[in-house]
Amino acid sequence: MGIVNVAPFRGLDHVMRRVNEVFEDINRGGVRLEVGDFTPRVDISDDATALTVQAELPGVSKEDVKITIGEGNVLTIRGEKKHAETHKDGNHVRLERSYGSFTRSFALPDNLQKDAVTASFENGVLTLTIPKAEPTAPKEQEISIS
Repeated sequence: MGIVNVAPFRGLDHVMRRVNEVFEDINRGGVRLEVGDFTPRVDISDDATALTVQAELPGVSKEDVKITIGEGNVLTIRGEKKHAETHKDGNHVRLERSYGSFTRSFALPDNLQKDAVTASFENGVLTLTIPKAEPTAPKEQEISIS
């Protein structure tokens, strides 16, 4: 009889990573919505001039991606990673790549120029650059007493 390697907790590292990400988002006060079978990984960086969002979308065509900024300053990236034609024959030994629709949403700060967003798609990475608005001095309004 041979030795069988049993790993009952294999895969739990992925679950724990996802739980940690949810709590990190709650602590930052950001909205994070994930819907679908495929979850692209996203990096968000913030500097003095812009907020930059980079999403890994390997195997996704730019025509299959839709980007919106909706009510409440919520940035949403949605799309679909389609199955390759080679996967339709059914003679696979192992399939690990994820396919299907996806939706990722993030709350944006108020100090961004949402009408000046630029987007590029290169080597499977979607890059959004959202410039920051010039800070404005608080306006003072005099109110007369009647």
